[in-house]
Amino acid sequence: MKDNNHVLEVNNLSISFGGLRAVDDFNVTIDKGELYGLIGPNGAGKTTAFNLLTGVYKPDEGIIKLDGKDITGKSTIEINKAGIARTFQNIRLFKDLSVLDNVKVGLHNLYEYSTMASVFRLPRYYRVEKEMDEKAYSLLKVFDLDRSADFKASQLPYGKQRKLEIARALATNPKLLLLDEPAAGMNPNETKELMDTISFIRKEFDMTILLIEHDMKLVSGICERLTVLNFGRILAEGNTAEVLNNPEVITAYLGE
Repeated sequence: MKDNNHVLEVNNLSISFGGLRAVDDFNVTIDKGELYGLIGPNGAGKTTAFNLLTGVYKPDEGIIKLDGKDITGKSTIEINKAGIARTFQNIRLFKDLSVLDNVKVGLHNLYEYSTMASVFRLPRYYRVEKEMDEKAYSLLKVFDLDRSADFKASQLPYGKQRKLEIARALATNPKLLLLDEPAAGMNPNETKELMDTISFIRKEFDMTILLIEHDMKLVSGICERLTVLNFGRILAEGNTAEVLNNPEVITAYLGE
């Protein structure tokens, strides 16, 4: 039985590739509703940590608990169904599908109908499809994408493709949303708009978010707590203001 407010608990997580320790003794605890930052210089191990949390890699050591349940070593599909959704530094959309259908892909975890209902277009098929369309449109409105619902995902501008990927992740109704450098490649105006949107969905959906970022300035106004990785190890962690004023953290960034 869960007796705390922790959505994510990670203890002593480690993995090596070819003898190189890519992530070494990574620990983090994130509470429900928190917007937590994971930062560090390029090559610090941030995305590798995400890949461990989402089952892309299986850890050599350590334990991952989601909402009190051990999900260590489970597959990406099992972890997604358990309640972790993510975006990627390099956008991954079904670019030949419509904007609406990209979001509906995420909804298939929540809605089911039989093969017979689908093949013979039974009433349940149309009922479920209608519910999925309505839910998808409501998510697209959050990101101001509803008027582009019929466009192919590839037709969207870069910034809107970023938003669509987040909308699709939210469609799985996650307990924890992992965002891997969502502002990468955006101009300052797009970045500001995206950060405002992330703050909004955190509040609107009571969402717990773990945000990877490279830019210290970007996280300073949005995250309460941070962990800084460098060479796969935790360099600093704690309150955002304290971490960003830590001399070791400043040196790690200036030394790039």
